[in-house]
Amino acid sequence: MQHFRISFAVTFILMALAGWWGYQHGGVSGLIEALWISAVLGIMEVSLSFDNAVVNASVLRHWNEFWRKLFLTVGIVVAVFGMRLVFPLLIVSLATGMGLLDVWHMATTTPEEYSRHLTGAHAQVAAFGGAFLLLVFLNFLFDDQKELHWLGWMEKKMGQHGTQSLSVLLALLAVFGCVSLVGEDEQYQVLTAGVVGVIVYLAVGWISSLLEEEEPDDEDDTTEAGVSPVVAAVARGSIGGFLYLEVLDASFSFDGVIGAFAITSDVVIIMLGLAIGAMFVRSLTVFLVHKGTLDEYVYLEHGAHYAIGILAVIMLANVKYHVPEWITGLSGVAFIAVSLWSSVRHKRLNAA
Repeated sequence: MQHFRISFAVTFILMALAGWWGYQHGGVSGLIEALWISAVLGIMEVSLSFDNAVVNASVLRHWNEFWRKLFLTVGIVVAVFGMRLVFPLLIVSLATGMGLLDVWHMATTTPEEYSRHLTGAHAQVAAFGGAFLLLVFLNFLFDDQKELHWLGWMEKKMGQHGTQSLSVLLALLAVFGCVSLVGEDEQYQVLTAGVVGVIVYLAVGWISSLLEEEEPDDEDDTTEAGVSPVVAAVARGSIGGFLYLEVLDASFSFDGVIGAFAITSDVVIIMLGLAIGAMFVRSLTVFLVHKGTLDEYVYLEHGAHYAIGILAVIMLANVKYHVPEWITGLSGVAFIAVSLWSSVRHKRLNAA
């Protein structure tokens, strides 16, 4: 439970803020409703982002303690306030041409109008997030360095013959497929958003490979060369990894923000509820890293990436068709559960 102590403390504070906000706007009944909705949104966020936590853990387990702490401090601020509050406000600002303060005023005084503008930009955001997540899945699938293959020979063959170029080609074809689903008035915006999703993925990978160097043999050599330990950590590519995880979180989080408006139109309650879920996702990530869960349950990372692949397909389909959030959440949980069962079975066979 020590990994979740901070999350419980933050949850207590955020629930108190939600209760105060509800009481200010609706008395005792408003307080109870705000607490209930915040709890529901927190649980929804965890269920939708569990596979995100597994993928985060697969990246974080290779990082040193400095970058892990940075991800859990700066990263959580970006995730909670940046992706759950500022990012949606920025989207509405770009869509309407209004300033951020004006959009915030709209969100707090006329939340229905704010929700309409936000959902109106859903096709572009879905194209961006779907393209980015599809590349995350395909590059995992086409990795010829994997020693374990959850789907046996079929996954092994895809790893041998797939390349990053093929991943980009398939992602761009998927984006063009999305463009054909929407009306002419939205085609340019959807195409641009999807291509930007591909560009962001490639840019993050380029930054990571550009900065990646071999770790110095000792700190004395680093000091003599005039390079601080922090710069050395950056040079090992963690900046690229940090950016990668933040964009990945953004791709996961926005669908949760859109889905939250089906429960309530109060932007403050939405931010507080999703922030609670985001904190527990971060704590779950640390728990998986410290416990070595991915080393013990070897197919768990596979299940998370396949869940991301399904989520990418759902997001790309969402440019035209509405897929209920419960289907998105259950599909991810199903892949995680099956991969966990496969891992336990693999462990027993090896022990035998």
